[in-house]
Amino acid sequence: MVLTHTTNHTYSHPFPTVTLAFFLRYCSPQLNPFSQHVMSTDTLSSHVDPATGRLHTTRIHLKKSRMPPAIMKMLPTSITGGATTEKASYILETSVVDMKEGWMSTESRNLNFAGVLSVVEKQIYTIPKNTNDYGNTTDVATTVVFRSRFGERIRDKLGHLHAHEVEQEKGGFFSRLGAHGIQRSIESLASKKTQDQLGKSREGMKLILERLRQSGIMGVLELRKMARERNMERA
Repeated sequence: MVLTHTTNHTYSHPFPTVTLAFFLRYCSPQLNPFSQHVMSTDTLSSHVDPATGRLHTTRIHLKKSRMPPAIMKMLPTSITGGATTEKASYILETSVVDMKEGWMSTESRNLNFAGVLSVVEKQIYTIPKNTNDYGNTTDVATTVVFRSRFGERIRDKLGHLHAHEVEQEKGGFFSRLGAHGIQRSIESLASKKTQDQLGKSREGMKLILERLRQSGIMGVLELRKMARERNMERA
């Protein structure tokens, strides 16, 4: 089973500024308090395709991740290892920007716990064509796809067990929900949490956009430098 969540939003800022804010949104929790959960960001590759002029970038983010307690309770200790809900997870982000045509596509996916729940977020940023305010706003369409393979793993496991072992498994943890029930529950809970996170992500983008409006790119970079220096002094 797969769950899909789609949202649309319009930023009251021109496309070049929005694309810049996207790459700066995790630059400092002092500039964007909604990014407190981001521990680090590293650029793996970045290049401009000489044939198309498009910028291709791959980054990896390390984020503090809190697995919803309700999901953790569903999973046996053989999966969780008896660990708490506090985790750090890697998020792989790829993006393509075409400044000439006026669009940016991004994709983010989790690298941890993908066997339990895979979350893939895709975004398309474009310049609205049919508007009187052409060039001063940017549309973004976001699609998040949730897929839990945990139920599939249960069925595969049962398929390789002997008859008496299958009955033992059915009489334990898995009998309460069943493979499909576990999948649906994990996907539904994760979907609700992600809807809340998408709202916070938009608020974070708005903060960076407003700082860019007030201070410009050099002002934002200077603020980021000052924040980093303060953090180093505290360390």
